[in-house]
This record gives sequence, C-alpha cells and structure tokens, in this order.
Amino acid sequence: MKLDLTGCVGELRRRGLVPEDTLALFNVGSVARGWANPSSDFDFYLVSRTVPTIEGARTVPVPLSHETISTFDFQAEERRWEVSYWLDSQVDQMLAKVSWAEFDAGVSSLKVMVDTEELFLERITTGLPLLGEGWVKERREELYGTAYKAFVTTRSLAEADGNVEDALGMLDVGDIESAVMAARKALGHATDAVLEGSGNYGSRTPKWRARRVKEARLDALPFEKFWALETMADYDAGDPGAWVRRVVTLCKDLSIEVEI
Repeated sequence: MKLDLTGCVGELRRRGLVPEDTLALFNVGSVARGWANPSSDFDFYLVSRTVPTIEGARTVPVPLSHETISTFDFQAEERRWEVSYWLDSQVDQMLAKVSWAEFDAGVSSLKVMVDTEELFLERITTGLPLLGEGWVKERREELYGTAYKAFVTTRSLAEADGNVEDALGMLDVGDIESAVMAARKALGHATDAVLEGSGNYGSRTPKWRARRVKEARLDALPFEKFWALETMADYDAGDPGAWVRRVVTLCKDLSIEVEI
C-alpha cells in the first residue's frame, strides 16, 4: 500500500522540525518500501551539518564521535510521526566502519555496527527523499562501494551456522523442543543471508522477512518454499526430527548460494 507523503515537508516545517542547515530528509521504513497499512507510522531521517535544537526530543546513544542522535515524535491526523536527526559527520563515520579495509582487516561482523547504525545504512538504500535527493543519491552510491553487504551477510551466515550446530547437537541428545527452536532461528538467519547477498537488507526488522522474500523472488528460496517452512506446514509431531533435518539441510544449501 502506498501512502501519500505530499505535505509532509510542510507539516514538519510548520512544527519547526526542519533545521536551516538540513542536507536531506527522507521517509524510511514500511511506508518507503511500499509495505504500509492505513495505520502505519510516518518515519523520517533528517541529516544536517550541526546538532539541531528540538524541544522535547529524546536522545539515543550511538557509538560515534558525536555520541547521540535525537528523535522526536508526535501525532498528526491520527498517525504517529517520528523524525530521527543525524549529523552528516556521523554518516561519514558509519560508512568508514564498513569499508573494505575494515572488512579485510578481519573486524568482526558481529561487532562492527549497532542496530541503530545498521538500520540507517540499510534505509539509505530504500528511503524516499523529500529534501536533498542529491545527498541521498550520493550517499547511496558511497554505500554500494563499501563492504556493508559483506559485513551483514557474513554476520547472518555466522548466526545461521551457529544455530544449525545447536539444532543438530540438541537433536543428538534428544532435546527435540530446543532443536526445533534452534532450527527456526537458523532458517531466519539463513534467509536473511541469501536476501542480503542479493542486496535486500533488513535482518534487524524480522517482522518484514516474508515481505522481503516475496519481493526478492529468489531462485534459491522461492516464497512458497520459505513460507511452508516458516509456518511449519509439514511439521509432523510424531517425527519432529525430520522437520529439523529438512530445515538444517536447506540452511546449508542456502549458505552455498550466498554472494558476499
């Protein structure tokens, strides 16, 4: 469902939420990706050169030289709006964290970014610019030249592999329930890995995983196959180990298909 963003800039300006030195304002999340419903929030990222003063904003810590971002939310026309304020210098630092030099140096994919940073970089690729289209386009191209895809894909593969090993070990000792849960987690991470390998990001918002699979049209993982496993359609309570082994086999097969 596409929601109309006409008038959003005017509304934000009327409320004093667009600083004079704004470089870019872009809509992010489900609305930007065309996955919205009538009650979906309007989420925005705003990038400026200097720290804005927004009365009533709350701060969120980030591991960057300027150690916080600000967020401000309000209700308008029965919809929640949220604006997150980032500095251009913070974007520079996040892109530097995912450089090929950092990846080749062996920096851990599990530690390179916190979720807040990963979401920002992911949303550069899917955000809808309302101001500063040139800035968004330039940053998007910079991101494509980094090792971001390699970092997140490697991370998802590692998490999938860990859960596969857990599932098999639990199965060996007869801990069936835990094996099933580990296999479900492995399926999610393996699915994320193959999606990320195709440039479809979003593993830190797993509620949209099915939409991502449907949108990506992956040869290695058709939606019908993914959905049957995700919903455990062929799970047999009389032989749960068979389902675990099917999922584990698929996860191993998917890891071979992933492009880093």
